Amino acid sequence: MFGRSPQSLLGIDISSSVVKLLELGMKGGKYSVEAFAVEPLPANAVVESKIENKEDVAAAIKRAIKRSSTKTKEAAVAVSANSAITKIISYPASLSEREMEEQILLEAESHIPYPLEEVRLDFEVLGASESDVEAVDVLLAASRSENVDARTEVLEMAGLKPKLVDVEAYTVENAFSLISPQLPLHGQGLTVAVIDIGATVTTLHVLVDGKIVFTREQTFGGRMLTENIAQHYGMSYQDAGQAKKENNLPDDYEPKVLDPFKQLMTSTVTRALQFFFSTSTQYQSIDHILLAGGCASIQGVDAMIEEDTDTTTSIANPFVDMVLASKVKISALSNDAPSMLIACGLAMRGVE
Repeated sequence: MFGRSPQSLLGIDISSSVVKLLELGMKGGKYSVEAFAVEPLPANAVVESKIENKEDVAAAIKRAIKRSSTKTKEAAVAVSANSAITKIISYPASLSEREMEEQILLEAESHIPYPLEEVRLDFEVLGASESDVEAVDVLLAASRSENVDARTEVLEMAGLKPKLVDVEAYTVENAFSLISPQLPLHGQGLTVAVIDIGATVTTLHVLVDGKIVFTREQTFGGRMLTENIAQHYGMSYQDAGQAKKENNLPDDYEPKVLDPFKQLMTSTVTRALQFFFSTSTQYQSIDHILLAGGCASIQGVDAMIEEDTDTTTSIANPFVDMVLASKVKISALSNDAPSMLIACGLAMRGVE
């Protein structure tokens, strides 16, 4: 299921509303943005992280490839945390990789609630176990074959070669290493909530010392704002989306439509954190909130969330310390930066 590649990779993030493409390189010891594009998806092409119309998704990827002018053909995608099963298991450190693989396959059915022939699975040795000096901790990851195959198929339909499939939570963890230098103590010793508010889904990732300890998705996103605009002004959904994108709305838009939506965003973030605290016996506070996703760019929402949660809040930007290729437009990249964490985490796998 998961692969490794020393070559340049296109990180392809397939969300419910857009396809995001990113290619990274390395110049002078710094990451460089070599190619970038965001292409919209037709309504219902992807529903609840499931690809419903492969032709539409493949067409959007093709448009992104053309717009970005990339020549790279190998790509990486990710499945959502909700459609993946991950477990950390301890095994004797003395086992060879082949012996460990055989052992994992023998025991996999006890960890995965599906027949093995219906899943794609892989494992990665994390390192020495804290609870047993003679053991290592191993991350086992699995997803239904249909989830993985649908993503690799649309890449192939778009003329790309699927190189690896990751889990979104771990791509965010990967990209977080680019953002942590912007935080106090470079994020060390901090409990950080990365809250990704997309078109239809809000995902809370909690990281401690840069490692994922909790992930949860809930239904809420920017599509609701578009629907509210359409309803309030008697527009079609498409016209409302265009007006929102171009910031071409009547004077009463902010107090009548946008401000109530920002309040809903704030309440959603607060409830997500409260749920985390209610399920955790180890963590009862958050040191920093990072807002990601398309809705993170709504002006003033970071200050509103900071005031409501009494927690320092900032907007995620993994590109702060990167070099940009001449063909990459800095204004477009800056606008989309908060929504590029998954694509970034995937693209990093090609230059690690």
